[in-house]
Amino acid sequence: MVLDLRICPACGDRAERPIVEGETLTCARCGHRWPFRRLPLFALTGPSGAGKSTVGPELARRLAPDVVVLEQDVLWTGALRGDVPSFRAAWLRMAAMLHQNGRPVVLCGTVAPPELEPLPERAFFDDVHYLALVADDEVLRRRLRARPEWREWDEPRIEEMLEFTGWLRDNAKALDVELFDTTDVPLDAAVTHAESWVRRLLADRARGVHTPALLRRS
Repeated sequence: MVLDLRICPACGDRAERPIVEGETLTCARCGHRWPFRRLPLFALTGPSGAGKSTVGPELARRLAPDVVVLEQDVLWTGALRGDVPSFRAAWLRMAAMLHQNGRPVVLCGTVAPPELEPLPERAFFDDVHYLALVADDEVLRRRLRARPEWREWDEPRIEEMLEFTGWLRDNAKALDVELFDTTDVPLDAAVTHAESWVRRLLADRARGVHTPALLRRS
């Protein structure tokens, strides 16, 4: 069995757009059908400086061994740097392969639904849930200015991130993204919120309950 779900295990064809029906894949070239695990994907997102990299390691400790927590920026190198669609697609393929081991994935990194939803690899997942950590502008400025020089957070780049934060706040409801403000929240509370978010959604799925994010935030 091939773990890369875009490759047919019968003929080796690499599907440009996977054909998915429930938890079954079909090869467009030879017609072979095979089952796969179609699990939910969790995106811990938000602007840089809001706390993703701080929350991630502790979240991984708390969710182990049930859930895999990964940092997206680890692939932001080499051929993928500057090619955002390929970067996102590579991560979705990686997460889908990990899902075949039976454990859901939490991806930590700055991403928004319009970047993932149109990709062909989106078909490999049941639902994609988004929890965005945000913070007040001045707090984000202070946190980003305090980062080491090699991370290259100059003022124009900081302002771009603040614009993204504003866009995220304005569009979260329409995009079905849950927000959590870390401005005055200690690390432990932020991790607890993220952990509860993941476990609650997994429990809902196990019971066959689908709760829209708009209601989860109320």
